[in-house]
Amino acid sequence: MTEKSKAIIRLEMHQLGQAAQVLGRAFQGDEGFEYIVPDEVRRARLVPSFLGRVISYCLLYGEVYTTPMLEGVACWLPPGNTRPTYTRMLRTGLLTESLKFGWAGFLKLMYIENYLEKIHRHSVPEPHWYLWWLGVDPTHQGQSIGGALMQPVLERAEAEALPCYLETDNEANVLFYEKHGFRVVSNDEVPEHRLRFWAMVRVAGRNIMST
Repeated sequence: MTEKSKAIIRLEMHQLGQAAQVLGRAFQGDEGFEYIVPDEVRRARLVPSFLGRVISYCLLYGEVYTTPMLEGVACWLPPGNTRPTYTRMLRTGLLTESLKFGWAGFLKLMYIENYLEKIHRHSVPEPHWYLWWLGVDPTHQGQSIGGALMQPVLERAEAEALPCYLETDNEANVLFYEKHGFRVVSNDEVPEHRLRFWAMVRVAGRNIMST
């Protein structure tokens, strides 16, 4: 079964709790979250809750896709709304949830987010789609679900001649995204922090989609 033939649906609000757990499991071993919340037990509790607020934000101000069995989640922000605002983060509980990382963790998160925001602005100053978060439950990884979850927006962006943008702190993900037309535009370390992020852009009309 090809990625384009997989059933992809919009996530509904009543699925929020399950989606948060799926995304939490997908990012439990993420290097960025390990840096922000070193304690594994606290991380297992805090990360799904934090990502649940991210999903809430995208349900209100963007688009969220999943599969009928909720094996993965893709959170997009649309052109004109690709930079989360403090007002909206407060409304969705995302800002409050960030504080639960503790003061040290919160400061790390804010520093990293501010740095990535500068890279984001520089990389795609024009209207674009932002793949804010994409994760597949570890028990379903390697089944082309991640690629399928991106397809609705990638196809729309292609039709509208709009670029797409994302960041990842996992070098292993770079090849995966490259197969879907993204190209690295930045891979610098965050100053004063031991984290490296790859910023990637997909330009409409210049991509060969893998199957």
